Amino acid sequence: MPHLQLKKHGNRCWIWQTFVVFSTDVYVMTLCLKAEVSNLNLLTFALQVNTNGFVSTAKPLAESEYLGNMPASFSIIAAFLGDLDTSDGIGKVYVRQDTSPDILQKIAEQISQAFPNEDEVEPTHAVIVTWEKVAPQGAPERGDGSIKQRNTFQLVLTSMEMSTYAILLYPKDDIQFFSTHIEGANEPVEAGFSKGAIKSWFSWNSVQGPYYRITTDDEDSIKDLTELTNSGRPGLWVYEIGSSAPDSSITPGQVVTPEEGVPEPSVSEVPESIISESLLTQDYPPDEQETPFPEIPSTDNPSLNWQPGPLHPPHFQPEKSEIQPKTRSQPIYSQVVIVDEQEEDLNVNGERQKTCSNNRQKCSHFADCRDYASGYCCHCKPGFYGNGKDCVADGKPQRMNGKVSGRLYVGNMTSPVEFANNDLHSYVVANDGRAYVAISSIPDSIGPSLQPLASLGGVIGWAFALEQPGYENGFSIIGGVFTRQAEVTFQPGGEKLTISQEFKGIDEHDHLVVTTQLEGQIPQVPPSATVEIDRYSEIYQYSSNLITSSSTREYTVSLPDGFVHTRSYLWRQSISFQGCPHNDAALSVPSSQQLSVDQVFVMYDATDQLIRYAMSNKIGGTPQQNPCFTGRHGCDTNAACRPGQGTQFTCECATGFTGDGRACYDVDECRETPGICGAHAICNNQPGTFRCECIEGYHMSPFLVEVDHPIDHCQRGTHDCDVPERARCTYTVRSSYICTCLPGFSGDGRACQDIDECQTAHCHRDAICYNTQGSFTCQCRPGFHGDGFRCTSESEREKTRCERHREEALAATSGGHFFHPRPSVGQYVPTCDSYGAYEPTQCHAGTGQCWCVDRDGQEIPGSRTGPGSRPMCFEHGVDPPIVGPTPSPEVSPLAPGTNLLFAQSGKIEHIPLDGNNMRKEETKTLLHLPDRVVIAVAFDCEEKMVYWSDITQPSISRASMQGGQPTAIITTDIQSPEGIAIDHMSRNMYWTDSILNRIEVATLAGRHRRVLFDSDLTNPRAIVADPANGRLYWTDWNRDSPKIEMSNMDGTDRTILVREDLQLPNGLTFDPYSRQLCWADAGAHKVECIDQYTHLRRKVLDEIQYPFAIISYGRNLYYTDWRREAVVAVDRVAVKEVDEFLPQKRSRTYGITTSYPHCPQGENYCTRGNGGCSHLCLPRPGGFTCRCPDVGDGSCVESDRSF
Repeated sequence: MPHLQLKKHGNRCWIWQTFVVFSTDVYVMTLCLKAEVSNLNLLTFALQVNTNGFVSTAKPLAESEYLGNMPASFSIIAAFLGDLDTSDGIGKVYVRQDTSPDILQKIAEQISQAFPNEDEVEPTHAVIVTWEKVAPQGAPERGDGSIKQRNTFQLVLTSMEMSTYAILLYPKDDIQFFSTHIEGANEPVEAGFSKGAIKSWFSWNSVQGPYYRITTDDEDSIKDLTELTNSGRPGLWVYEIGSSAPDSSITPGQVVTPEEGVPEPSVSEVPESIISESLLTQDYPPDEQETPFPEIPSTDNPSLNWQPGPLHPPHFQPEKSEIQPKTRSQPIYSQVVIVDEQEEDLNVNGERQKTCSNNRQKCSHFADCRDYASGYCCHCKPGFYGNGKDCVADGKPQRMNGKVSGRLYVGNMTSPVEFANNDLHSYVVANDGRAYVAISSIPDSIGPSLQPLASLGGVIGWAFALEQPGYENGFSIIGGVFTRQAEVTFQPGGEKLTISQEFKGIDEHDHLVVTTQLEGQIPQVPPSATVEIDRYSEIYQYSSNLITSSSTREYTVSLPDGFVHTRSYLWRQSISFQGCPHNDAALSVPSSQQLSVDQVFVMYDATDQLIRYAMSNKIGGTPQQNPCFTGRHGCDTNAACRPGQGTQFTCECATGFTGDGRACYDVDECRETPGICGAHAICNNQPGTFRCECIEGYHMSPFLVEVDHPIDHCQRGTHDCDVPERARCTYTVRSSYICTCLPGFSGDGRACQDIDECQTAHCHRDAICYNTQGSFTCQCRPGFHGDGFRCTSESEREKTRCERHREEALAATSGGHFFHPRPSVGQYVPTCDSYGAYEPTQCHAGTGQCWCVDRDGQEIPGSRTGPGSRPMCFEHGVDPPIVGPTPSPEVSPLAPGTNLLFAQSGKIEHIPLDGNNMRKEETKTLLHLPDRVVIAVAFDCEEKMVYWSDITQPSISRASMQGGQPTAIITTDIQSPEGIAIDHMSRNMYWTDSILNRIEVATLAGRHRRVLFDSDLTNPRAIVADPANGRLYWTDWNRDSPKIEMSNMDGTDRTILVREDLQLPNGLTFDPYSRQLCWADAGAHKVECIDQYTHLRRKVLDEIQYPFAIISYGRNLYYTDWRREAVVAVDRVAVKEVDEFLPQKRSRTYGITTSYPHCPQGENYCTRGNGGCSHLCLPRPGGFTCRCPDVGDGSCVESDRSF
């Protein structure tokens, strides 16, 4: 069990030693405390801070000695004693000593409030212990990432000359459980003070000392900790726990009625950076300081806030020995007091020293800190812009992510339309001022009416507007932390809308974060109408920490019958921010600046329920003619335009990118500078930048603090494994390691020999196998294309709709040419991209007109422009449009060929495959999904889209593999989606829900939902499809009766395929080439396969650990393992594990799938024209079924067709 220990170190200080015990490993940290704690017998020997919610004087014995057996034989201060869990990486314990005057003053005020008659409360130092987000040990878990209940509480020990006090804090919103599981029963936690065993006056034997118990065996007494008080503040408890007198006892605070208007305490979110503050040290003379310690940065986050709360008399219950309340005249032992972590607005370092030496860490990594007479300010370095606390590279595109909530009345509606936490995504091409905004899950009842409000997300356009000479955009002046309040008054109806936005700065993914709240009334725009917004200008007035603006904006509403309404609204807004008051140069910003907005484009997509805005923004006066100021320069989207004389300019790639400025490629700092993060850290490359993350056993601080000194022989090269070209050395624990031969070699790891895979490899029949050292390659024969495992004749690939459309247009020639047909004069010829899809912008070569099209090539109404102008079109299904870095010819965002895609925590990563081998060194993150738990992953080879399920905010989403933001397609009536199957031929998807216990189907856009099965299902998880044969397979990990079932894809012919010898079938995959259905069983710890036709079942591998998902490719099976936190490759022909990929950031791995450059050959009865069905076309062997969605519109017709 992890604990912290306080030991005497020489005559100067006390040493905190941290023992974090994982299995057999013990890790030690030391912290030298400045002041020596006085002679309380609780601290006579050593102070142990235990993760089970208490502090003691000696290393605790077995948990059975104190859990459920209080009072224990050793001294204990029990803040929240129970069987608590901090092993999952979320729960943490923080410890520090504080002697700052601000902190001690606040502690003195709390003690004085609890003991009004106490004079001269002058604490000299304090020790602060915080248990943050700890969970009950052994709490039941479904296996799907469900969130546990967690508690956060704090203990403070503070000493004065003659006495010691303890302060305990229990914030109401942060105490979620009141008992833990001990020896088969739920036992209430305990809080109190116990002296343990003491010497008897009458014998040589020890007797149990006094136990002052704050709580009782009733859970209500634990709940009362958050609502009652003895200090005048609900949830905060103060005790005098020692003095110099030998007969001292525990004295509680005397104010059991809260002060009027005093709120109860609550703990705010503690950022990850606070981990570096868990050890706080003081400086000593060099000759007396045995070990150097880093200076720990301060934090701006107050530990708690106070909110009103009820108050009742507290419960006190002494046990074992009678403890009489003592009078205030009785002396007390001098003793250290321990308080729970959320202190009352105790800013650890405060603003005591407003200089760069103490506050440099508050500036951006891309900023310099400068001292001024009255304080310090942060300034972005050359090549970056911002306010110094937030800095971004010149010319680099900027993204904004956030949430939108609202309560709006539309037109004459009598009841409002309410929505909450809808995703907002925005993208700005900073070097020309183009801004794109998209808000998802906007219902039809309000979507069309939001179209006039382009400035709803247009604030990012102002923040990153194209700057004219002598002017600055919003981000350059105020950075990314500010609040925006806007009022919109519509004419002629007088409707009013208020917009409140909070911008929270740049997050770890370099995205600007914002929350938006809408309240009020807006005029109704008919669903079929289009909206056009005229270009407008707006004057921004700048003053100290406040920016205001107002303007009148006109827009037109065009109805299908040709009638056009012209309307307007008055826009007023104020932007509040906190500037740096110490730098006079900051006052040089012009008192007013003009924002010019033109090329405004708005659209509501009723199918995907998306509202989209696009606009071009410039800040300053009349735009100059230099292309850098007009935005017509042609520089790469990741480049800055540098103006020259007249109309001359140059393009310069943004920091973190390389190239000639016309084409910029991301610099992979991690690969080019391997040691950039230093020892004990891993480097994660990101577009234009990189992030350093500590490996397990280390935490981030001004420099990495080592927690242990095990010898990693693999890293040092002091192992005896075979050479790296044939073997892999894997560090295990402490100083141990194992040797294993690399894939393609056999042996014991210390001596490995090449395997000739071509003797057994399964290349395609139209491919040739070539053996190489440790591997082999499959190459399609001339006249065929593919990866060697799948080879298709060049003449067999089916052309896309755009390609067929283009061929038909070119075929309609007037005379033409023999080799290169030309279209007839006036003939429109569509433009297709490299994948055969319609380009979003189509133009007529004869008339010069351009327009936007959807993915089916249909023109989007209202997007057509005249000759010489091009509309701002959105990519199909991408939110917002793809405007990203040009892929490098050497390193593409997604490697060509086949890739493994797997989910881990808040991201989806991809591993390129070379034949059956994982190119692990080329693994990269495909998609960052912060604060999400991604479970299932699937791939649509037709549109190159990745699909995934999320259980934190239950939904199914998708994104293009070529770039763009995620789009949620299933967000309602869904609770725990754990499996997704894609039918790329019929353009449908199937998914399981293990809480609703059902299987559903819908189109790939999330439309026409229909429940396929909702009976005889308990915990459905994995699901796979065989579109060519119209079959569906799924697992049910019902622990009482697990099974694997199959049916036709229209829901007919449901049957149980496997029932015997199953325990926890998690993963499932189907190989159409071998007709093998394979699964991974986390209960039986093995991988098995079965032929669905012969029912021949065979074991592939056993003695595996905890597999979650599995996928088949070539001769290999690849599965994710929760315990190994890895992706494991299994050769199902050789029946053995052949490779393993361990992500740099270790955490559970979830869903896994493969992405293909081309779809497998074949089609089913629904492939062409949706089978003639009006809604869902569901294939089955020998036919298909037309099915209606569960929520129909009356136009659907059902039918069955067989052939």
